[in-house]
Amino acid sequence: MQPPMGNERPPPPGRPVSAFVPGAAVPPPPFAAGGPFVPPPRQGALLPQPGAAAPPFGAAQPAAMGGYRGPPPSQVPFAAAPPPQRPFTSAPPPQGPFTSAPPSQGPFASAPPPQGPFTSARPSQGPFTSAPPTQAPFAAGPLPQGPFAASAQAPFRPPPSSSLGQPQSPTRGSLPAPNYVRPPPLQSQGFYPGAQPVNPQFPMSRPAFQQPVQTMPPPPMGPTASFGNQAAYLSAGPPVGGTLQSLVEDFQSLALSSAPGSLDPGVDVKALPRPLDGDEEPVKLLEAYPLNCHPRYFRLTTHAIPASQSLVSRWHLPLGAVVHPLAESPNGEEVPVINFGSAGVIRCRRCRTYINPYATFADAGRKWRCNLCTLLNDVPGEYFCALDASGRRYDTDQRPELSKGTVEFVAPTEYMVRPPMPPSYFFLIDVSVSAVRSGLLEVVAKTIKSCLDELPGFPRTQIGFLTFDSTLHFHNFKSSLSQPQMMVVADLDDVFLPLPDDLLVNLVDSRHVVESFLDSLPNMFHDNVNVESALGPALKAAFMVMSQIGGKLLVFQSTLPSLGIGRLRLRGDDVRAYGTDKEHTLRVPEDPFYKQMAAEFTKNQIAVDIFSFSEKYSDIASLGSLAKYTGGQVYHYPSFQAATHGDKLKHELSRDLTRETAWESVMRIRCGKGVRFTTYHGHFMLRSTDLLALPAVDSDKAFGMQLSLEETLMTTQTVYFQVALLYTSSSGERRIRVHTAAAPVVTDLSEMYRQADTGAIVSLLGRIAVENSLSDKLDSVRQQLQLKLVRSLKEYRNLYVVQHRIGGRLIFPESLRFLPLYILAICKSLALRGGYADVSLDERCAAGFSMMILPVKRLLNFVYPSLYRLDEVLTMVFCSHKADLDAFSQCGGCRFAMSKSLKSNLT
Repeated sequence: MQPPMGNERPPPPGRPVSAFVPGAAVPPPPFAAGGPFVPPPRQGALLPQPGAAAPPFGAAQPAAMGGYRGPPPSQVPFAAAPPPQRPFTSAPPPQGPFTSAPPSQGPFASAPPPQGPFTSARPSQGPFTSAPPTQAPFAAGPLPQGPFAASAQAPFRPPPSSSLGQPQSPTRGSLPAPNYVRPPPLQSQGFYPGAQPVNPQFPMSRPAFQQPVQTMPPPPMGPTASFGNQAAYLSAGPPVGGTLQSLVEDFQSLALSSAPGSLDPGVDVKALPRPLDGDEEPVKLLEAYPLNCHPRYFRLTTHAIPASQSLVSRWHLPLGAVVHPLAESPNGEEVPVINFGSAGVIRCRRCRTYINPYATFADAGRKWRCNLCTLLNDVPGEYFCALDASGRRYDTDQRPELSKGTVEFVAPTEYMVRPPMPPSYFFLIDVSVSAVRSGLLEVVAKTIKSCLDELPGFPRTQIGFLTFDSTLHFHNFKSSLSQPQMMVVADLDDVFLPLPDDLLVNLVDSRHVVESFLDSLPNMFHDNVNVESALGPALKAAFMVMSQIGGKLLVFQSTLPSLGIGRLRLRGDDVRAYGTDKEHTLRVPEDPFYKQMAAEFTKNQIAVDIFSFSEKYSDIASLGSLAKYTGGQVYHYPSFQAATHGDKLKHELSRDLTRETAWESVMRIRCGKGVRFTTYHGHFMLRSTDLLALPAVDSDKAFGMQLSLEETLMTTQTVYFQVALLYTSSSGERRIRVHTAAAPVVTDLSEMYRQADTGAIVSLLGRIAVENSLSDKLDSVRQQLQLKLVRSLKEYRNLYVVQHRIGGRLIFPESLRFLPLYILAICKSLALRGGYADVSLDERCAAGFSMMILPVKRLLNFVYPSLYRLDEVLTMVFCSHKADLDAFSQCGGCRFAMSKSLKSNLT
């Protein structure tokens, strides 16, 4: 009788598979001097116990019986051991299901329980190895060992003509030579559903759960990983322990290193994908949903919302969005501004959603249905328009709010708590000896003076200055003065304002006084030798000046605060805390004063930007709280020197002062039925469960948020999102910027992967990792990132492992081809890499604050910066790009500043 050829072997543990079609050969391992190489048993394999019964072919050990049964000993290269047993050598005859066999070995034996082709078998016993006759109800005795016999214990021997270092393609369609066995099953892998074996006595059919549910194209494959000995040797994984270690062992087929002892060099690093073009916005989504806002404003981590909680649990990556409400539009594109006039802003009565392109009209145009909550609302008479035969308004194309995903509404007076305030800039400058010696005052004074004509809000802009060391220096900028007057307050415990007015003045009226002050500032404190810093009292004084108007407070700090309220101690050099459970305490604020001040600033619509220049530890973790809860930003210049860092400071300060800014802002994101945003990440103060207070927000700020399902099973086909930012423009007009987007609800996990957005995922993962570092060790945070990546790629592999012969390949969806690289970049970023000796505490905290606010494109450049060859740059000829040298010197946002000498050569 012809031996069975297909489905009678058991599957790998824990995973159903179908028949395997031969054709994916693997290279052999090195040969030992004593005979064919026998790898050690895999993890989890059961070793033979002393005294155990010999296998039916008792002339050889089990390790020598599997694998290649080929040529006689004289033809086997390097063979010094006795030849393996042939199929027709003297051995106990096979006991079929109808032969007389001991009761315990018959097909109807009661114990032990039979192990069929779908039960978990020992890893060391492949489907064609000699096994006790009780392993299958119809396989009583070892199978005949013909030319197609295979074993899971011995690696595959390829034909002599095949190259030892060149494995065959896993997708090769031709069958191997009949004298060689098929490759053994690799651990944690599935197999391609091949042809069914023909056995008239015991026909076998494919189980229902192995039938392919749909036809999917082969997934993109990465470089070849481990071949040959992969089933016997565990590939190298990250040095982790516990649950993660077991997961990596189970997921070893994704290892990029070559197997130990193999001639295969492993992965060609040149073949790995590289994001040379930077961020890739999912603009193709606009083809399916042309009414959505542009992805520069709103990006989901996957533009396919899962229909059930089970899909969410299998996704493993964060489900959420990144919102960039004031992203700069390309030249020629402007956000349309709509004024409804007496009709008022059209909104849903129940969920307060603004009218948008996805709203539908009914009752001949007299009612409109909210696309978020499905409530029918009345259409105001001033807004009425008839419908055509398809139910579409005749004026849809003429109304931007019905045809565009991003619009701005002019807000009526009911959207104002107080009259719109003018843009205000107040500068709090440290003038201690370290600031004077580093050249900080000169760079700051010249940069501010050069930006006075470009400050937003002309002619309403307000400006003021306060300098401090161990005392507070107030400056009177009354327009009738020719020179500013300085008043010193030495009482730090009871701060007061020496003047009720003229400390914050209109720039147009007092322009000459302000310019005079900026010209004299570097020389005013040239001989100052004071090393103290009274930052806390200076903040209280600035709050007293700005509390009536609000605005932006820019703090220039060059030493650790040492006097008055808010003084800080040197705690960054505590090496003993690193690697312990107390490590994270160094990255959280020590003094609650700064968080309390931030709450007061936010309440009075004051945003705080921190510029830190300290040569030593300055506790950015505590000072950064001012920016974190007021919508501000942290800039850090360690060991600042004007000759080295002056250009970088000038560029960033100019950008901070001249970019378009929204004042007195609040933001809310609304979702359709079944979903809601639960967690928010960024710099803001959360007033309620979903209302973000932003005293000032600009085009360089973005926010991340995580999404959750409110229902176990979604019943809608589409989910809608709407971002609404209520703010005061620099011109003094109250406006509402609205972004609307839609995403389909899917039941297929592969569709979620196909619609995944790497940029949004990395942006959200980076923010989550930074926040986790405030409550956990850095090593644990890095392991969590790696765990998410491993689980997600493993889940994706499981989608294709049965339908395609992927061998030892690393597979990934095309949409996530850069995800492993970016997660590695996050782990190696300033915020998360290493320990005490790798990055100073201030630099680590400053990098974390930057990652919390950066938009997607700038964040990717921050963690994976572009590199430029300076010798090539020096030879480049700049003609039309001279005006952009400052932007070019930043190297795409990687915070690298060229020296003055290089910059002069470029010009």
